[in-house]
Amino acid sequence: MKLPDVVGPLREREFRLFFSGIAVSALGDRFTQVAMAFAVLDLTGSVADVGFVFAARTVTNVAFLLVGGVWADRLERRRVMLAADFLRGNVQWIAALLLVTGAARLWHLIALQVVYGVAQAFFDPASTGLIPQIVSPGRLQQANSMRGLSQSSSAIFGPALAGVLVVAAGSGWALAVDGTSFFVSAACLAGIHLPPREAQPRESFLYELRQGWSEVRSRTWLWTSVAYFGFFQMGVLAPFFVLGPFISRQSLGGPSSWALILSAAGIGSVVGGVVGLHFVPRRSLLAVFVFLPLWVPQLVLLALGAPAVAVAACALGGACSIALGNTFWYTTLQRHVPAHALARVSSYDWLGSLLFVPAGYALVGPVAEAIGVKTTLLASAACLLVATAVVGSTKSVRTLELRDADSRSDEAVAAVP
Repeated sequence: MKLPDVVGPLREREFRLFFSGIAVSALGDRFTQVAMAFAVLDLTGSVADVGFVFAARTVTNVAFLLVGGVWADRLERRRVMLAADFLRGNVQWIAALLLVTGAARLWHLIALQVVYGVAQAFFDPASTGLIPQIVSPGRLQQANSMRGLSQSSSAIFGPALAGVLVVAAGSGWALAVDGTSFFVSAACLAGIHLPPREAQPRESFLYELRQGWSEVRSRTWLWTSVAYFGFFQMGVLAPFFVLGPFISRQSLGGPSSWALILSAAGIGSVVGGVVGLHFVPRRSLLAVFVFLPLWVPQLVLLALGAPAVAVAACALGGACSIALGNTFWYTTLQRHVPAHALARVSSYDWLGSLLFVPAGYALVGPVAEAIGVKTTLLASAACLLVATAVVGSTKSVRTLELRDADSRSDEAVAAVP
C-alpha cells in the first residue's frame, strides 16, 4: 500500500504561502484570547464586560456567515480573504493604539469586535473553498490536516507567549502582535497565483443563498452531519467547558487540575493532526462518527470525579478525535460539493455549528442546578452515543466514499507535482 505524502502540500507554492499565513495569524489569535480579556478587566474590572466583548464578535460572526459564503462564491476567494485579513489587522491595531494611549473605552472594544466578527464571517467560508484550488487533489486531506495543526499547535504555545507579553508590556502590545499577524497573512495571500476560474452566471443575492441551501438540503449526509455538529457544540462541548472547572475546583484539586486537562486536550489536537496526515480512510465521513465517541470517557470520568490524570488522558483522546473529525469532514465537503457552491455550503456548516453555542453555554448552569452536575454530564455522554449511532448509521453517511482525486472537474485546481 502506498503511504500518503504527508508533507506534499508544502511542496506546492500556493499552499505553502496559504499555510504560512494562517499559521502566523492562528498564533496571533491566541494572543487576543488572553490580551482582550485582561484589557477589559483593566478597563472596567467586570467579568460580565469580558463576556460582552467576546459575545459581540461571536454574534456578528454568526449573523454574517451566510452573507460571507455567498460573496466568497461570487468573488475570487483569495481576494475575500485578503480583505478580511486587512480589516481584522486594522481592527486589532486600532484597539492596540487605544489601549496603549489610555484612550480606550468599553464601547470602543465592543464596536471593534463587531467589525472583527463580520470579517471572520467572510474569511472562514472562503478559506474552505480556497484549499481545493491551491493544492493537488491527491493531497487534499493532508492540506486540511495541516490547516488544523496550525490551530492546535498555536493553542499550546500562544497563550503562554501572550501571558508573558501582557505582563511585560501590556494588553495593547499583545493585540498589536495579533494585528500584525493578519498583515503577514494578507501578504502571503497576495502572493498566491490562482488558475482561471470558470465564470458563473450572477443571480440575485437571495437566489444564490437559496441555491446554497439547496446544495445542503439535497444531500442527506450533509444536513444530518451539520445538525449533529450543532448538537455536539451545544450538548457536549458546552457542558464540558462549563462544568469542568466547577468539578475541578470542588473535587479534583483546583485550577491546576483543569489546566492539566486542557493541556492534555491541546496535545491531543496535535496528535490528531499528525494522524490525519497519515491515515486516509476510504469512507472519511463515516470515520468522523467512528472517532467522535472518544469524547464519552472524559465526560463519564469527569462526572464520577475520577482523578485529574485519568480525565486528562481521556481528554487527549477526545481532542484527537475532533482534530481527525475536522480533517475528514472538510475533505469530504471539498470532494463532494460542487466547487462553485463550496463557500456557501461551508457557511451553512459554520452556521449550524455555531448558532446554538450561546444557548448551550447559557443553559448548562440552570440544567445542572435542576438535575445535578453528575447527571448533566452523564446525560451528555448518553446523548452523544445515541446521536452518533443515529447519524452514523444513516445510509448516506455510512456508504459515502471519497471520490477519486481526479473526479472534481468543475473547477481548475493548481496542481504541482
